[in-house]
Amino acid sequence: MTGVAQAEACLGDNVIEDRELWRIDSAAGPVACVMVTCCAGAELQVLEGESIVLRELYPTKSDLYERARALEADYRERAGEVSRRQSSRPGG
Repeated sequence: MTGVAQAEACLGDNVIEDRELWRIDSAAGPVACVMVTCCAGAELQVLEGESIVLRELYPTKSDLYERARALEADYRERAGEVSRRQSSRPGG
């Protein structure tokens, strides 16, 4: 099964579990990382607002959790940079 076919297999009735792993409220809006478990594996999704901006399929949950931690660190770092820039503005 190709990666696209596996990702499409996670849609609809094939979803076994849907779990939010982390959420960050940034100046640009909320960002969330969600794990969707289905018969094809575990899919990691990053949502910015209501839009899915990243979808990756992993054969094991441990691989997905490792990637989710790396993404969380990256998003938190970026959110911190935005916060620092806004607080350094006059009146901010």
